[in-house]
Amino acid sequence: MIIDTSSWSLALRRSNPVPSISARLGALIQSGDAYVLGCVRQEILSGVRDSKQFELLKNRLRSFPDLPLFQADYEVAAEFFNLFRSRGVQGSNTDFLICAVASRRNLSIYTANYDFVTFKEHIDIQVELGQ
Repeated sequence: MIIDTSSWSLALRRSNPVPSISARLGALIQSGDAYVLGCVRQEILSGVRDSKQFELLKNRLRSFPDLPLFQADYEVAAEFFNLFRSRGVQGSNTDFLICAVASRRNLSIYTANYDFVTFKEHIDIQVELGQ
């Protein structure tokens, strides 16, 4: 399962992590079913202000190798972006890249971002919404 930035953020925040998301993420990690994309890694680390916390989190996240991406993933992500824009639906490049990789690899997306529920209405992806 591809873990979206929103799930990582809610599970890893120092104050007040969301217990249900932390538990589900822990179960996915224990079973070896948690996957990271490099762009998600970048988003997670970009929000850390303290340099010591940054280094600690960076080193912990290194336990999760990035899923390899291919040219076709970026092309499909751009197709998704264009499709949704033509339908008046907003989304980020990172979100559409996650969708493209999930679709190609037939992986679900674990997220707390409701945008993925909207995306699922238009493209063939599986979404597990953490709450």
